[in-house]
Parts: sequence; C-alpha cells; structure tokens
Amino acid sequence: MLIPQIHVADGWAVPALDQLTAAGRAEVVRAAALPDPATLDRERAHVVVVPLAMASDVSIAPLAELAGVIGLSGAAGAWPDLTALEGLLSGLLTPDTPIDAARLTLRAGLRHGATLLASRRASHFDARDAGDVRELARVGVALSTERDLGTLLGLILTQARRIAGADAGSIFLVMRPREGPPTLRFTLTQNHSMPELQLQEFEMPIDRHSLAGYCTVTRESLRIDDVYDLHDDTPYRFNRAVDDVTGYRTKSTLVIPMQTHLQEVVGVVQLINQKRNPNAVLRTHEDVAREVVPFDVRSVEMVEALASQAGVAIENSRLYEDIERLFEGFVTAAVTAIESRDPATSGHSWRVATLTCTLAEAVDRGGTGRYRETTFTRDQLRELRYAGLLHDFGKVGVREQVLVKQKKLYPGDLDLVKQRVLLLQQRADLQFEHHRAEFLYTHGRTGYAEAVEQLDAARRAERDRLHEFLEAVVAANEPTVLHERNSDAIRASHLQTFVDLDGIERPLLDENALRFLMISRGNLDAAERREIESHVTHTFRFLDQIPWTTALQGVPSIAYGHHEKLNGAGYPRQLTAEAIPVQTRMMTIADIYDALTATDRPYKRAVPLDQAIRILRAEAAEGAIDAELLDTFVEARVFASVQQDLERRRSGATALPA
Repeated sequence: MLIPQIHVADGWAVPALDQLTAAGRAEVVRAAALPDPATLDRERAHVVVVPLAMASDVSIAPLAELAGVIGLSGAAGAWPDLTALEGLLSGLLTPDTPIDAARLTLRAGLRHGATLLASRRASHFDARDAGDVRELARVGVALSTERDLGTLLGLILTQARRIAGADAGSIFLVMRPREGPPTLRFTLTQNHSMPELQLQEFEMPIDRHSLAGYCTVTRESLRIDDVYDLHDDTPYRFNRAVDDVTGYRTKSTLVIPMQTHLQEVVGVVQLINQKRNPNAVLRTHEDVAREVVPFDVRSVEMVEALASQAGVAIENSRLYEDIERLFEGFVTAAVTAIESRDPATSGHSWRVATLTCTLAEAVDRGGTGRYRETTFTRDQLRELRYAGLLHDFGKVGVREQVLVKQKKLYPGDLDLVKQRVLLLQQRADLQFEHHRAEFLYTHGRTGYAEAVEQLDAARRAERDRLHEFLEAVVAANEPTVLHERNSDAIRASHLQTFVDLDGIERPLLDENALRFLMISRGNLDAAERREIESHVTHTFRFLDQIPWTTALQGVPSIAYGHHEKLNGAGYPRQLTAEAIPVQTRMMTIADIYDALTATDRPYKRAVPLDQAIRILRAEAAEGAIDAELLDTFVEARVFASVQQDLERRRSGATALPA
C-alpha cells in the first residue's frame, strides 16, 4: 500500500506536518505551484494544502475531485471570504492553529483523500469487473467451440494473462498413458517481456514437490508473492532453472488447476509476475521490483473462473480428438477392407482422397471463373477426404467374382474351355492310334505308310483347329475391343459340339461362355456392369446410416455422385450439372484420372500423364466433367500430390491428415 502524499507550496509552514511525516503516515511533496491534477498518482491518497491567497474555485475544483484540499491562511486571524470555496475544502489551517487541531485537520484531509481513492478504485473495479465478466462470457463461448487443442491452450493462456495482468505464463497438461503413472507435460509458455523465448516440452512426475504438481495433487490454487522467498516448511519448491538460463526474474506466481465437471484435473495454468502496468516490460530485476505486485484476490477469482471453463474445454477437445482418432481408425479399416476384396485397385481410395483434397485446396487458393470465390474450411476438407476414402466402400456389396474379374470369362470358365480342348486333342490322338491299329489289322502292311500319313494329317488338322479355337477364345477373353475375325471364330465354334465323358453331346462353347466372349468392349456384360455400378448406391446406403456430425454430414451425398456426369450420362441417378455439387465434381475428376493412370491394375496398362490429360480434356469437351476444375487440376499439378501422399504413408504417418 502506497502511503498518502501531502502537497504543500514552497515557503509555507504547516503545523503538525512534521509529526505525520516522522511517523511515516504521509509523504510531503513541495512545489512552487499547485499540483497538476493530471500528474497525481491515481493509486494514492492525496492532500493538497492550498494557500488561500492562491485559491479560487476554478483552480481548486479539479483538485478536489482527486484529493482532500485544506485551505491555509497566511496570517493569524485573517480569513478571506470563503463563499466561492464552500464544498471544496476539507478543512482550514492558520499559523496559530493549535498543533493538535492542526493534526486533526490534516488527518481529516487524509481520510477525505483516502475516501476519494476508494471511490476511484470501486468505480474502476466495477467497470473492470463488468467488462471482465462480459469478456469471460465471450471467452467461454470461444473455449466451448474451439476443437483444436493447440489453439485452445493458446487462447486459455492468453486470456488468463490478460485478466490477471501477468507478464508470463505456462500451461501443464496431465498425460495419462496406457501404461505407467500419469505425468505433467510442460506444453505451452508465453512471455510478454521475452516474446522470443521458446522452451521445449518436457514431462515431470505429479507430486507435491513442484508448484504445478502440488496444485494437481491437492486441486488447490497457489498464490505466491515471491517464489524466491518460500518458507522452509513448504512442501513445494520453485524450479529456478529457466530463470538461471534466461536471466528472467520470476516473482509473484499464481498456479491454478484446470478441472473437469467431475473434478478431475486435466492441467494447470501458471501465471507469473502480475504488473502494475500491463504494458510494462521486465528487462531487469529492478523492473521486476518496481512493477511486479502480488496477485490480488480479484485476479485469482477471475482466473479460477476461467480455469473451470478451460478444464471442461480441454476435456471436450481431448474427447473430440479421441473420437476423431477412433473414426480415422474406422475409416482406415474400412479402406483396408475394400482393398482386400479388390487387390487390383489397391491404393485407389487413398489416391482419390488425396487428389480431391489437393484440388480443393488449389481452388481455395485461387479458383477461376465460377469458382473464383469458392473456399473450403478445415471441416469441409476433412469431410471431402472422408468422402474420397469411402467413395468405393459399397464394393463390399458386390459379388467378389464380379468385383475382381479381370477377363471376360471367369477363371473357372476359361479352365473348362481349356480342358475341353485338351480332351478333344487327346481324343484326336486316340482316334489316330485306333485307326492306325485297325488299318494294320485289316490291311496289314500294304499301303500302311500312305494310310498313316493321311491319318496323321487328319489328327494334326484337328489339333490345329482346336488350337486355333483356343487362341481365338484367349484373344477374345481380353477386355479390349473384340475384333471381327475373333468374333466370327467364336460364333462358329459355338455351333460345334462334342461328346463328353458321360456320352452327352454338348456345345464346344456353352451359351454363358459365348455371351461373355462376345462382349464388344471391356470385360463385363450388362448384368455385371449393373452390379458393379450398384456399388455407388451401396456406398450411399452404408454411409447414410452413420450418425455424422454436422460438419461431416455431406459425406454420403458427395460420395454418392462420383460417377455422375454433368451432361446426365453418368450413374446411378443420371444427374445433371445443376444437381452435382463442386465437391463431387472434383472427386469425379480425381476418380477418372486415377483409373487411367493407376499402375497396379493387372487387366490394363497405365495411361501416361499427357494421354490421361487428353482423355480428361475430351471428357470436358463433351460436357461430362467440369472444364474449369480440370484447368485448375492441370495448372496446379494436383497429380503430383499422389507421390507425396504415398511417401507420407510409407513413412508411417497413418493418421488422416487434416
């Protein structure tokens, strides 16, 4: 508490003044003129002794609002007219005022000055408290909505320092590993006087020996006037290591636990050096001695209120992170399940997600045309990534033999054709041997050589015919455009029959095999293609059952439309441009690009980059995909992100990027 000041004009004697100053009750300030009200310390009580010869209501009124004013007569018994000063003076003194009366007059002036000081403080505190309550409510809203833990901690510490007028501060978080005891992690620090100060995170045990540990264990706040002056019997000690290294001087300290609604401590906020002037910079120990004061009760109460909000916010943030990790694990498992069913498209879901999000980021940075003002939030990018990763999940509802089909015929069907050809070739060999033996038995050696030559020629012709037939089947089985020559050969072979081992006459090619081999393009017939295309609907039905958060509720619809075309030629709903959102348009481009360039599909060769771009340009020219988004895709070299993502995942970064 600062002692009051008594302001006296030079050359004027004031009775009893020496007694007050000698007792340490007041500090005397002498000057040639009346003090300027603007220069008076608002944190002190003041008394101004005004010679009445210098007094007027104009000069006294501003002083009377800040200090007790005592009039001083220059001569004994000489009293001027005081009408104009009525209500402005706390008392009167003359040279012949008895010493006791003078002392009482000065004390009355001091009490008046103290009353004015209390009034100023009350008014200031009321206004400040009202402002802080409003600010605390605003901060509470901000804390409740912030999900990123790093941002949240920065907000907590910044607001706590502001409320308390603290120069510096730190946050410790309680870490609870799966194995071993919990620890305190030094997570964040701020220092107004040393803004460049960067301290590495570290962990320490939770016990009563450290300030933060003591608060964590006891759940009690600590308010310490000077951490360098702790009693020997206190269980905790201040660690001076940082001060020793940096030259900073920690003095007053406030340590407050942050607790959940269940009274579980999740962290500790530690504030350092409350300052008279919040803007003061503590460069030296002398600055600390002059500017630093103990944390007041009001600051403790306000920071404790903030800490209670912060504890719940930290718990919510961690819970949100746990849920995100859980869901990311689910998504990763789902993608793994998809790819395990269809190894031929391994990595496709990851690549499509990466390409789509990278394209969105490029649009966000500088889209053109209709997308000039298009932007994406962090939540929207996460929504888009989940949609990309899960866009093919519906393949779990497609029969595996159709899903993994690489040729027109299923492997078993082709094996059956090969077995029939082998059977007939062996049968031709047996018939040759039978006819040769029959000739010997009937005709002997006469004409034998010529007969065997004719029989062998017939055998070779049959084997060649069967071989050519098998070659035609194998060629027609490839998922390419069916050549007319092969088509005719396949149709002709269908008309041929053979007798199986059971004596039943069967076509060389059954209706089912013929139908597949006559597919003009690709490897799927109409029914199989419809079944493959149904994966989009399966995806939507599956994703639509998940209780997505508000920020992610668009995932099902974004994934649902990735095979739609702007011109209505897509599937399954034949949507047109107006009904297809920009997120889906981007995913369509990414999906087509990856399907063209993927190197992990055994049934087709990867298309070179330049050819893939030409194909995409042709699609855009036909109105199938978005030309403006494709321009951004090419100009921003979005396709390069695939290799970067592959390297990231190979490095072990399995968590989904934000």
